[in-house]
Amino acid sequence: MSSLCIGAVALFFLGMGLYGLAAPSALVRPFGIELTLPEARAEVRAVYGGFGVAVGALLAWAALGDPGDLRSGVVLTVAVSLAGMAFGRLVARAVERPSAFCPSWFYFWVEVVGAALLITGV
Repeated sequence: MSSLCIGAVALFFLGMGLYGLAAPSALVRPFGIELTLPEARAEVRAVYGGFGVAVGALLAWAALGDPGDLRSGVVLTVAVSLAGMAFGRLVARAVERPSAFCPSWFYFWVEVVGAALLITGV
């Protein structure tokens, strides 16, 4: 079961990363962000694209690799990162007060569920 949980989160990161590399403007459009400059698109490709693919590949390796300290460390690091992003959304909710459920609350729950899957699946 743990490899299945890790693999599910890996697929999410790989999908987000590939989407970020291929279509950076479309990825951030639901947040009301317009990427009018090449530098802005390059930044989204790096942070959402390259980072997402790297984390997804690392989690895929952890799901397929031998259980051990390195696997546990990878999974815990990504779980804490997801929890940190969810916490940032709570802070943003208190400060910015976004009116719509989507995309902020949707991704909050994606991050919470992803962190929970990784923590409980280790």
